[in-house]
Amino acid sequence: MSSPTTTDDQPRRSRPILSTTLTGASGLGLGVTMLWFSLLVLIPLAAVIATAAAGGWEGFWREVTSPQTAHAIRLTVTASAAVTLLNVVTGTVIAWVLVRDDFPGKNVLNVLIDVPFALPTIVAGLVLVSLYGANSPLGLQLSNSAASVYLAFAFVTLPFVVRAVQPVLEELDTDVEEAAASLGASRLTTFRRILLPSLAPAIAAGAALSFARGVSEYGSLVLLSGNLPFRSEVTSVRILSAIENDNPAGAAATATVLLVVSFAVIVILDIIQRRVARRG
Repeated sequence: MSSPTTTDDQPRRSRPILSTTLTGASGLGLGVTMLWFSLLVLIPLAAVIATAAAGGWEGFWREVTSPQTAHAIRLTVTASAAVTLLNVVTGTVIAWVLVRDDFPGKNVLNVLIDVPFALPTIVAGLVLVSLYGANSPLGLQLSNSAASVYLAFAFVTLPFVVRAVQPVLEELDTDVEEAAASLGASRLTTFRRILLPSLAPAIAAGAALSFARGVSEYGSLVLLSGNLPFRSEVTSVRILSAIENDNPAGAAATATVLLVVSFAVIVILDIIQRRVARRG
């Protein structure tokens, strides 16, 4: 009696066939989703890009390469990238401590992590000014400097990586880690080969949110940074100044640059997390 057809000595498994035909309810849901997404995202983005392109390439390039705007873009992107890298490390460590360790005050710390989420950004700015402004009780006078931008970005973006990584860590089974340790794997090897591939998508998602929040931040730094041109002015302030000076094309051009940079960062993070997961 002939044996069933196999591939690599394993029975061939039938794969479920997904229907490509939408039902009436599914079609209605898809239509409502696309309409709502278009009204909230696609149409406004298209309007901004159209405004930026209204003056042609020369006008766009002139706006984004003006010395003041170029400095604001460099400072914003550099500070956001640096703070995001910091959050990837510290956020993962904090999530690990909250999930894997028990210590007095753990529940309080778990709640305090969300304070930057809960505080209105202007209130966060007032808190930072009171601690790091001209009359700092800590002796750290960081106001009206580029360092204030980094500080404000670090404050408002702290929870993103923590809250992205924490639930993934809670779901990971520790049996695999224990098995790796019993086979002689070091903690670093276990983390790099077993944990990191599982955590990479969550870390990348948290990093993308952290970077996007940084480049768009306004309220938490407007009081602390002083908005000094060529020193502590960021793109959000620069865009607002362009609007107030009746220069929508300049504001749209700067916003378009931030949009392109943010999209590029998201794509790069996605590529990195896929490669990390594949190597793991």
